[in-house]
Amino acid sequence: MYRERPSRLSGAFVWATTSSGAGRVLPDGCMDLLWHEGRLIVAGADTRAYVTEGEEGSWFGVRFYPGSAPAFLGVPAHELRDRRVGLAELWPASEVRRLSGRIEGAADLPTALEEVVLERAEAPDPLLRRLVGALDEGRAVGATADELGLGARQLHRRALDAFGYGPKTLARILRFRRALGLARAEVPFAQAAARAGFADQAHLARDVKELAGVPLGELLGRR
Repeated sequence: MYRERPSRLSGAFVWATTSSGAGRVLPDGCMDLLWHEGRLIVAGADTRAYVTEGEEGSWFGVRFYPGSAPAFLGVPAHELRDRRVGLAELWPASEVRRLSGRIEGAADLPTALEEVVLERAEAPDPLLRRLVGALDEGRAVGATADELGLGARQLHRRALDAFGYGPKTLARILRFRRALGLARAEVPFAQAAARAGFADQAHLARDVKELAGVPLGELLGRR
C-alpha cells in the first residue's frame, strides 16, 4: 500500500510503500531521496517508467518539488537522470553512515528521513517554480522563456541542471501526468487527451506507451 503526506519542505511529499516485487514508477519531473533496507538512495528524474524487480520490502521517501533536489544533493540533475544511486556515491561515506544510523534508530522512519532533508534543503527557486507552473498549464516553452526573461539556451541549461532534461521534455512529462490524472478520474481518453493538451487520442496513446512502457488502458488496470 502506498501512502503520502505533504512535507514541511515546500512543495515536497513524504511517502511510504511496501513492495512485493515488480512495479512501475512513472516519470513525474521529480527526484526522491529514498530509504530502503538501511540504505539511503537517490532516485534521479526519469524520462521513462522505472520498472522495479526484486526490490521487495518497505520503502520510504521524500519526493522533492521539481527542480529543487540538486541544491540539496550538490549534484546537477542531468548527472542522475534515469539512475538510482546510493547517497554515499555523492556525499562523504562517513556522513551517510551517520545519517543512516540516525534514521535506522528512529521510531518513525519517514519523519526521520524528512528531518534529514529539512536540515539541508532549500525552498524551490521561485523562477523554477514559475517555469514548472507555466509548463504544467500547457504554456509553450518559448513563450514561457520570454516571460521569465531567459533566452532559449539559458533556459535549457537551467533545466538540465534542475530537472535533468530540457524544458520540452519536462513539458511533455507534465502533460502526460495531466492526462493520466484525468483518465484516472474516469474522463474518457479522447477528452483527457484534449483537455491535457494533446493533438488527439492517438498522440496521447503514443506518449503513454513511450513514457510508461504500456498502453493507457493497461496502465490504469482496465484490461
